[in-house]
Amino acid sequence: MKYINGGITSPQGFKAAGVACGIRKKGKKDLALVYSEVPAQAAAVYTLNKFQAAPLQITKEHLQDGIAQAIVVNSGIANACMGEQGLKAAKEMAQITAEALQIKAEDVVVASTGVIGIPLPMDLISNGIKEASGALSFNGGTDAAEAIRTTDTTTKEVACQLEIAGKTVTIGAMAKGSGMIHPNMATMLGFITTDASIESKCLQKVLQRATDATFNMISVDGDTSTNDMVVILANGLADNPTITTESEYLKDFEAAIVEVCTILARMIAQDGEGATKLIEVEVAGAKSLEDARKGAKAICASNLVKAAIFGEDANWGRIVTALGYSGAEVDPHNVDVYIGDLLVAQKGTGLAFDEDRAKQILKEKEVKLKVDLNLGEARAKAWGCDLTYDYVKINADYRS
Repeated sequence: MKYINGGITSPQGFKAAGVACGIRKKGKKDLALVYSEVPAQAAAVYTLNKFQAAPLQITKEHLQDGIAQAIVVNSGIANACMGEQGLKAAKEMAQITAEALQIKAEDVVVASTGVIGIPLPMDLISNGIKEASGALSFNGGTDAAEAIRTTDTTTKEVACQLEIAGKTVTIGAMAKGSGMIHPNMATMLGFITTDASIESKCLQKVLQRATDATFNMISVDGDTSTNDMVVILANGLADNPTITTESEYLKDFEAAIVEVCTILARMIAQDGEGATKLIEVEVAGAKSLEDARKGAKAICASNLVKAAIFGEDANWGRIVTALGYSGAEVDPHNVDVYIGDLLVAQKGTGLAFDEDRAKQILKEKEVKLKVDLNLGEARAKAWGCDLTYDYVKINADYRS
């Protein structure tokens, strides 16, 4: 696998556009459209929040047959908690998109992100979709990535290629997410495209496993949103032998998808609202992958750990405290804790360590924490960011 410059339109047959339709202030792009020239196999995973927004409900209906050809996304308004009005608006977004692209409404994925409890201005949305459909381009990926942002400080794009049976397969992706980020997805949207040929059911399994290892392992602030969704479209234009659950090519393809999702997950964590540092937590030596993930997520999500990282305080007691309530199987007398490469606790007991060295590690833009449970072979990583004064400022006036 190799990385290439690009994003959502890097695979063959995908076009995109991003326009300003007037939802967000100051002429910011706020409507994105992604289109495959041919119908694509499709899969998706969704937030576990019980208040699922209308776009998710409509998208679930549309993807029951595992086929999609377009994705329409607006930012600024979430279209969540709007009852029948919200469902009607989401359906209209799909219908308007379908008419503009001359495809079936059932083949349109709908997504929204922004403020909850506000009706969508469908006149602006309609005009935006029509404008975006006319602006679709093989070079429009970055505009689309820009249009799905809310409090993000930067666009999040990635693309890579790998060889499958002598054919070049390309994967492209974009995501948004900065706040309301917590495992079991976050206030994030992720869209992945590929020209690989792969069965829909196999694609669903690949996406679910990749999400579990990446997007479900990030935390900014402990809140899980109403609108989170990750969608993948595979249009088959690479003309590789179709990948199935029994395929010899599945392992390499899945590894590439996991790597793409990992990069996006790290981008989201690093761009956490008000964040100054990316935190990577690794739990090793666990009896099971589930235990490793529980431990890593609990440490990464701890506000006390995040605040200590912001304050550059090597307070390892907060790390083991979070581990202790994580639900993972732990022997407190067997746990080693590292800040960077500095061992600060061994067998559950604090060591005399170089505080100045610890301070230097915690000054870095990326801080790595490692906990070894010394119980087994399983390991997992989670990603998050420090908790800063600016996080409160951003969220204190989010609607203004």
